[in-house]
Amino acid sequence: MRYLILGSEGQIGKHLVQYVRRQGHEAIEYDIRRDRHQDLRLFGHERDRKRHILEKSVANCDFIFFLAWDVGGSKYLSGAESSFGFIHNNTAIMNETFFMLKKYKKPFIFTSSQMAAMAHSPYGNTKLVGERFTRTLNGIFVRLWNVYGYEKKVDERSHVITDFVNMALNDSIIKMRTDGAETRQFLYVEDCCEALFVLSNLYDEMPRCNEFHVSSYEWTSIEKIAEIVSTLCSCKYIKGISKDDVQMAIQHDPNKNILEYWKPKISIVEGISCIIKKMKG
Repeated sequence: MRYLILGSEGQIGKHLVQYVRRQGHEAIEYDIRRDRHQDLRLFGHERDRKRHILEKSVANCDFIFFLAWDVGGSKYLSGAESSFGFIHNNTAIMNETFFMLKKYKKPFIFTSSQMAAMAHSPYGNTKLVGERFTRTLNGIFVRLWNVYGYEKKVDERSHVITDFVNMALNDSIIKMRTDGAETRQFLYVEDCCEALFVLSNLYDEMPRCNEFHVSSYEWTSIEKIAEIVSTLCSCKYIKGISKDDVQMAIQHDPNKNILEYWKPKISIVEGISCIIKKMKG
């Protein structure tokens, strides 16, 4: 099988490329960070060349994982998700990509977010539109719940666990952005990759009326994450004073349709331990 992975340089994409290859399949990488002509928004004066590259890639694969998105951790979303550029980027990505999926009728999985259920969130709203596009093409969408894994670069887009580990290793103290009361269901990236791959193998059998939520199904507070990292790295943490302004303490439970086919295996402590080991080099 030839899998096209749109967003192959992202947090999940890089791991999914390796996961697919370990299963003995071909993984075709596609990401603007690899090549400026792999810009799914088709911006700029080389629009026709970019469209040709995308069209050729879609036409010559067997299955597509649609991961590409303008996104980052909560500190990035807090400042970016309400901007014109953020919404424009993601609608442009959808416009061109779904057009090619429709033209070539390729089987695909669109990775949405549990925040698609949060009406206040521009990020969630754009993912919800992607879900609607997916339904019109009889594809599968999955709502991912706070997937975490090793991130090579620590910057404005990196996620909370990466940020905490980076502070612990480099500053010997974790300075939290919020008071840590907000809770999340964190899922290690290898478990996420396995879930996506399982669904791709069962693609024709999956009832399209179902939503598939890919989660650990365990609630963990941000303060607990800081406590785990600080214990593993032998340092202290300091709580912030602000409240979560991204998910705004909204908490709803994921459905469990996918558990008939796949179950998470890696605990939060095991996952964080893996990240610490990789970030230590």
